[in-house]
Amino acid sequence: MESGSDMKGLTGRIKESPHHVWKEEVLNPQLRYEARHFLSYYLWIEKALLVEHQRLGLIDRKETVEINSAIDKLHPDEVLKQAETHLTDMAFTIEGMISDNLSQPVIAWHVDRSRNDYQATAQMMYMRDHLFDIAVQLSELAQVTLNLAKEHVETVMPGYTHYQAAQVISPSFYLTAFLEVLMQTSHRLLAVYNEGNGCPLGSGAMAGQELGWDRDQLAEYLGFSYPVHHALSGVASREWILRISGELSIFATSLSRFLTDFTQWGSNEYGFIDLPDELSGISSSMPQKKNFPILERIRGRTSHLISIHMGMIVGQRNTPYSNLVEVSKEVGTAIPSLFQTTESLLRLLTVFMSHLRFLKKRMRQACEKEFLGGFSLANALTLKAGIPYRTAQVIAGKAIASSIDKGLLPTEMKAQNVKEVCAEYGYEINISDSWIQSHFDVDQNLLRKCSSGSTHPERVREMINRSQQMLTELEDEWSECRIEQQKAEKTLNDILKS
Repeated sequence: MESGSDMKGLTGRIKESPHHVWKEEVLNPQLRYEARHFLSYYLWIEKALLVEHQRLGLIDRKETVEINSAIDKLHPDEVLKQAETHLTDMAFTIEGMISDNLSQPVIAWHVDRSRNDYQATAQMMYMRDHLFDIAVQLSELAQVTLNLAKEHVETVMPGYTHYQAAQVISPSFYLTAFLEVLMQTSHRLLAVYNEGNGCPLGSGAMAGQELGWDRDQLAEYLGFSYPVHHALSGVASREWILRISGELSIFATSLSRFLTDFTQWGSNEYGFIDLPDELSGISSSMPQKKNFPILERIRGRTSHLISIHMGMIVGQRNTPYSNLVEVSKEVGTAIPSLFQTTESLLRLLTVFMSHLRFLKKRMRQACEKEFLGGFSLANALTLKAGIPYRTAQVIAGKAIASSIDKGLLPTEMKAQNVKEVCAEYGYEINISDSWIQSHFDVDQNLLRKCSSGSTHPERVREMINRSQQMLTELEDEWSECRIEQQKAEKTLNDILKS
């Protein structure tokens, strides 16, 4: 058979070739999509099935060698050309082109096979490879962030709650929170990979195979951890991609919050960060402006990840639990966009973080003009003078408000002011101006927090070291998974060559 000049060579049920609109709007775009993204995986699957055909005694060694040689000769451009010219289906096209390169027909080749599990397996393999790429990018971003965090352990800046300056923190303290998100995302994606690395191949159309396929061996040839245990789930379930898109949408949501902070910190009102000119933008009408559109672009792309995830959920909702092109192909068309957007976002963010500069003087000035030691003063009034804590909070608040009314800076606050407020509540305390003012010393505020996970430089260094260790462990685990895949492909090729 020529690569299928019409549908008559493929089925007795349908007599006519596809309508030109159907081909132009659906079949040909699907072919281009699969040729671009899945062809290499289809050919890997063909080789695994080839070895299994030989094991089952369906084909002999000579036929195996000839078919494998024909597989190796397939070129993506030619496959796409043949598909669009003739079959409008990738699986049929591959089968036809291989058959055209054989010296004689191989009767039992392709017996007891279905496109359903074939396509589901290729889709899984594609997603799996892109998970590896994302893991590498997350690691690179984490390392750049770690390097930046190490530089600013003792640099002070305001921390905010409810959009108001609240306590003294450091850029490193903030960045280690960002690192937590990166580590958690990589860890959760690894969990998704390990739990979902099941091979659909051998599920057949939906009910399994009639021959005794060794599904464990097929899974091993393709680098999977195990075969999907239920045939219907093998072709119907797309839960794995929902879990991946779900984790990426959670990451995108968290990331958008950090990006909002960075965007605000880059404004004139804050002036906490700066970027070099090559990562900055200008205004067409306001020459004084230096914009940071890279942050807007990255944050904008986080919305795409969330919308892709929601689209995939909606696309599957209320569909029958079976193999459907609505689920496997219509919903599946967003898979490349999911990974491309994530990879682009991470690349941009890594560039941003590697060029980010914190403006120490401006951040210190912002700390020094705010009464960020109010929490410390309230604690001290309780611990030193025995004032009940809630009353101490009120006293500290009133004393700060009085100082603000008098136009005093935090380091100019007077002991007499605090004594007077204490007296209103029936407490007499012996304190000095220096004692009061020490609680508003910016550097001391950074040091006063001493619990694990706090702003104290030593605690921050511990978090940096822990993040570095976690990063190394994650990199090793992801590397082991990728090596197992590479070993599987090499083993399969060695079997076919031996």
